[in-house]
Amino acid sequence: MKIARRLLYIRFVATTSDTMGMNMVSKGTEAALNHFQQVFPDMEISSLSGNYCADKKPTAVNWIEGRGKYVVCEAIVSKKDVSRVLKTTVPALIDLNISKNLIGSAVAGSITGFNSHAAKIATGQDPAQVVTSSNCITLMEASGEDLYISCTMLSIKVGTIEGGTQLSAQSSCLELLSVQGSNRAFLGHNTSQLARVICATVLTGELSLMSALSSGHLVWSHLKHNRSTQCLSQSS
Repeated sequence: MKIARRLLYIRFVATTSDTMGMNMVSKGTEAALNHFQQVFPDMEISSLSGNYCADKKPTAVNWIEGRGKYVVCEAIVSKKDVSRVLKTTVPALIDLNISKNLIGSAVAGSITGFNSHAAKIATGQDPAQVVTSSNCITLMEASGEDLYISCTMLSIKVGTIEGGTQLSAQSSCLELLSVQGSNRAFLGHNTSQLARVICATVLTGELSLMSALSSGHLVWSHLKHNRSTQCLSQSS
């Protein structure tokens, strides 16, 4: 809760089970505000949303207090795999992560984007929530001779029922991940599991892109695997 001049801004907190829950929370918030107005008749409700909810916007408040699911994913990648599969070295990845994801993001004035490309979302989720959901910090350090990497995502907004999750293609994707629908035995389990899957996927994507940048293979790999290169070479 924050006060500015004669304005009061409130963030309502609720558990929404396996739905992403924006509409549900909006209805509950409106009912609560109407009740407050009965208790305090002089109170004026300017708007259901005063932007302190920080929905679909990059904000420090979501970075600090979270919004949706808060997930941390971590992995140890052996020195051998970093060299053989990723074509780079553990020290090079750690140095690049510091200079790019931490210092570079700070130089750019980023408040929530200390990662290389965490903005990934699918399976029937609200595309506009990618702004909030991509809040992520990627960290790397040495674990002996191996690489330790972690991704912390502080505000993943996902659901496994209602909204776009009911569409056939999206529903099939959720079913493939074994999180489709609501978990009757453990309410909220499916959305929590989906958030963990997303964070783990982001971690692999971060590792892949950072390795390509570290080894200098990014542009080369795009040219090699781009389906249009054959057409371009034929036309040139």
